[in-house]
Amino acid sequence: MEEDIKKAFEALIKGGLILYPTDTIWGIGCDATNPEAVQKVYDLKKRVDSKALITMIDNPVKLDFYIDGVPEVAWDLIELSEKPLTIIYDNARNVAPNLLAEDGSLAIRITNEKFSKELCKRFRKALVSTSANISGEPSPANFDEISDEIKSGVDYIVNYRQDDISKSKASSIIKLGKSGEVKIIRE
Repeated sequence: MEEDIKKAFEALIKGGLILYPTDTIWGIGCDATNPEAVQKVYDLKKRVDSKALITMIDNPVKLDFYIDGVPEVAWDLIELSEKPLTIIYDNARNVAPNLLAEDGSLAIRITNEKFSKELCKRFRKALVSTSANISGEPSPANFDEISDEIKSGVDYIVNYRQDDISKSKASSIIKLGKSGEVKIIRE
């Protein structure tokens, strides 16, 4: 795992894309603060950039850096969630502008998976964490289901957990309004 973290880190620093295991499904990742890297993700996924991408951090303490005014209910949702949870927040900041949704919101998930958590911790910035598939195609449940097109389009493929064949699922997604209203996007 250590060698994978070093190589993934090097690719991220250079503005490259990585293919890596997360707390949900395998993801395409890049530096969430680098607009050129974010554009590479949109291009690889053949996804319109008006459809925002999910970001990942390793610690809830970092939320305040990326969101101006985290709603109080978010802390309860994070603490009480029994499975991976992505929350869409208003008033995003300190990320690449092309990562934001049209309304300026940002989707963030806090990972507890060993590899992605350690990578986020060492990188010290949010990572893009979007499903490793072409837009509109099914999300791969494990590494073997990732297309060759995606594999050949990244700068580094993490070896860690490639042989894990357990069927992972995407995170739940909730959108929080400025006043704390909750809208379930995906269960």
